[in-house]
Amino acid sequence: MDKLILGFSQQLKAAIEIGRKVELTPQLFDIRNVVIAGLGGSGIGGTIVNELVFGKIKVPITVVKNYQLPEFVNEHTLLITCSYSGNTEETMHALEDGINRKAKIVCVTSGGAMEQLAKKAGLDCVLIPSGMPPRSCIGYSLIQLLYVLFHYRLIDSGFEEGAKASIKLLDKNEFRIQKEAKKIAKKLNKKFPIIYACSGFEGVAIRFRQQLNENAKVLVSHNMIPEMNHNELVGWTEKGKYAVVIIRNEMDYERNQMRIAINKEVISKYAKSIIEIKSKGNSFIENTIYLIHITDWASFYLAELRKVDAVEVKVIDYLKGELGK
Repeated sequence: MDKLILGFSQQLKAAIEIGRKVELTPQLFDIRNVVIAGLGGSGIGGTIVNELVFGKIKVPITVVKNYQLPEFVNEHTLLITCSYSGNTEETMHALEDGINRKAKIVCVTSGGAMEQLAKKAGLDCVLIPSGMPPRSCIGYSLIQLLYVLFHYRLIDSGFEEGAKASIKLLDKNEFRIQKEAKKIAKKLNKKFPIIYACSGFEGVAIRFRQQLNENAKVLVSHNMIPEMNHNELVGWTEKGKYAVVIIRNEMDYERNQMRIAINKEVISKYAKSIIEIKSKGNSFIENTIYLIHITDWASFYLAELRKVDAVEVKVIDYLKGELGK
């Protein structure tokens, strides 16, 4: 897993090359909405992309992490199905549903049943390299989603320069990123992590939670600012072995930054530690990719401290096996 995380910037480079070469068929009807279907490591890219293009795209995006598609899906829908393995049960159901509803479909996968169905049904299919844990391939899925939106003229090409700048940012700061991630892991060890981020970065918070779940094998909670100020803040009434992580960005709305200061004052009375992870970069996409990378490293180093295998996910394999009977 450490080699896969270390290769994140190279994965982004490869993803850009794939995206630039992909040829997609024209859309016959005007696109009035976008649906991105996917789960887990394959689906988190949709959540993050939805936030990256917020305020830039003129049609709504719905991210589906279920078997069924929304009722509004029809020939005016761009449906992007994401399954790294190509065999994700829920996403395959959504794909078949989309075919029946005559949506414009683009599949993003490394192969499996999804690639086979795409070929059979004559669907566009973006193939990415196979043989890795899905959660370690977010660079591929994230970039391909942006290229698909760009291809259908739903966003401009600015994301490409942002992605290239992100690669330089990671390569320049790799040593510092790993050093800080080790410190974060030490503060998280033997505590219950609670992650907070401001609106616009929920995808990053979810990604960090998922990485701590799968890599470090720990339970984690997350919530968003300002939403948690209307409910969860009231729950801070008892001391416990909590390690609160606050994901920070200079572009966070100023009122939310004020909220963070007040939240820290309240939470510090009950939590063992409060950790702030500050993004770097000059754009939304740079901030996002930087945070993904440093939190991925933190999850790996926590796995090392806990002496668990960051790669294995036996309980998920068991679940799939039981469902397949």
